[in-house]
Amino acid sequence: MPPPPPLLLLTVLVVAAARPGCEFERNPAATCMDLQLRTCSDAAYNHTTFPNLLQHRSWEVVEASSEYILLSVLHQLLEGQCNPDLRLLGCAVLAPRCEGGWVRRPCRHICEGLREVCQPAFDAIDMAWPYFLDCHRYFTREDEGCYDPLEKLRVEPEVKLIGNIHGNEVAGREMLIYLAQYLCSEYLLGNPRIQRLLNTTRIHLLPSMNPDGYEVAAAEGAGYNGWTSGRQNAQNLDLNRNFPDLTSEYYRLAETRGARSDHIPIPQHYWWGKVAPETKAIMKWMQTIPFVLSASLHGGDLVVSYPFDFSQHPQEEKMFSPTPDEKMFKLLSRAYADVHPMMMDRSENRCGGNFLKRGSIINGADWYSFTGGMSDFNYLHTNCFEITVELGCVKFPPEEALYTLWQHNKESLLNFVETVHRGIKGVVTDKFGKPVKNARISVKGIRHDITTAPDGDYWRLLPPGIHIVIAQAPGYAKVIKKVIIPTRMKRAGRVDFILQPLGLGSKNFLHGLRRTGPHDPLGGASSLGEATEPDPLRARRQPSADGSKPWWWSYFTSLSTHRPRWLLKY
Repeated sequence: MPPPPPLLLLTVLVVAAARPGCEFERNPAATCMDLQLRTCSDAAYNHTTFPNLLQHRSWEVVEASSEYILLSVLHQLLEGQCNPDLRLLGCAVLAPRCEGGWVRRPCRHICEGLREVCQPAFDAIDMAWPYFLDCHRYFTREDEGCYDPLEKLRVEPEVKLIGNIHGNEVAGREMLIYLAQYLCSEYLLGNPRIQRLLNTTRIHLLPSMNPDGYEVAAAEGAGYNGWTSGRQNAQNLDLNRNFPDLTSEYYRLAETRGARSDHIPIPQHYWWGKVAPETKAIMKWMQTIPFVLSASLHGGDLVVSYPFDFSQHPQEEKMFSPTPDEKMFKLLSRAYADVHPMMMDRSENRCGGNFLKRGSIINGADWYSFTGGMSDFNYLHTNCFEITVELGCVKFPPEEALYTLWQHNKESLLNFVETVHRGIKGVVTDKFGKPVKNARISVKGIRHDITTAPDGDYWRLLPPGIHIVIAQAPGYAKVIKKVIIPTRMKRAGRVDFILQPLGLGSKNFLHGLRRTGPHDPLGGASSLGEATEPDPLRARRQPSADGSKPWWWSYFTSLSTHRPRWLLKY
């Protein structure tokens, strides 16, 4: 990943500290050797040993085993659900990690967490939980020196917080410096909430987007700074009016049936005007890193606003102009406002009191309409959802007021960043497990798609409820799944997609495993296969009255002399 642009003077990347050294399990007869199992080639380690944890003593025995066959077909059997997580979990048992003659066991809590999420997928196809994924028998505790077999899958969502886009609105830059100090110190002190947040999220902090404007405002000082002195950059440009106007193009496209109104390209004529170097740097930054969530910190009022900032009718100075993700933007805005003590103050005479009846949140264009804003650009050009936070009525507060401001905003900032884990995440691959870049993730009823990153991964912010999610890419048949997101769910549910090339019809990669998606692990809804294809296996998912074997049984018995009766539930 290329470094951020030089103009981003202070980008703070908070990273997790290394864990203490782990203990190992000594196997005096073990000799570490190269890991040669194709199904386990993407494990987080390169060496294993024999016998493995199931007492298999050679590659040949492992590859002929029912356990290995199951791992190799999980991708198709469960149609992407819990993959590659379950496969790598099984690899940690069939090909245990070996380092210098020492064998390391996988972590029990990883196994238990995965079983909780994936058990419904096995229930849906009438299959028992595999015995070799017994979390207590083959896995161990953290204090016994375990390792995380899924560490390579820890794709973390990217969040950015930007302050001081207007040079004379200085509270934001100070809040982000406070936040950086708090995150680092609390992580080292062992705060479980902060450790969990930083271990699962990449947080980018840009305290000052407009350092030149700040210098102008700082020269006048707190209490003497004018309402607009230092607002612009050195070129006398308002940076929050300097981004491409994609909102006007969105309104035009929205009237055209079938036209895509997301990831709108920057029009060529934009570059004919005056574009600030800070604006260019931010746009390059956004195109380099697949941000999911963002907040821009301002001053001058006490409210949280969200897109669109430009009115649907340009002549209207104030007009409610929602995005297709209105529900999600309100949820994000409330995540900040609802835990801010001053925004929740019931006095209408306070700073921001005129927004009290709205819950201290407002649609930007319903407040006042303007074009060229950074939040609208984030939403219409990238996958990123950005809100604007007005931190207070004093744009340049005195030094003695800063700590109180931090106390008012600390919980709001943390709560907001944590909302990046709302909705769904996953990986889109082809039938061979190769990631599909720039695949579109659509949600029925929300005319705004997001796209997958180069590694095929995606994050889609969604409010609680039932959603029909579609994955599609050029040259592949679309895949549709039904997902339920519970109201109190705060961790993104994993929903992977396997795309089949066009022209294959309903043929499956592995004969005998043709089926639509399994019971969804997020909340109990059935996943859907191709939209136009009926589910031929719906009647076969439950055991028949005469006690016949499940539909997948013949596949395993045809490949191995060892019948895996441990997969049968009855």
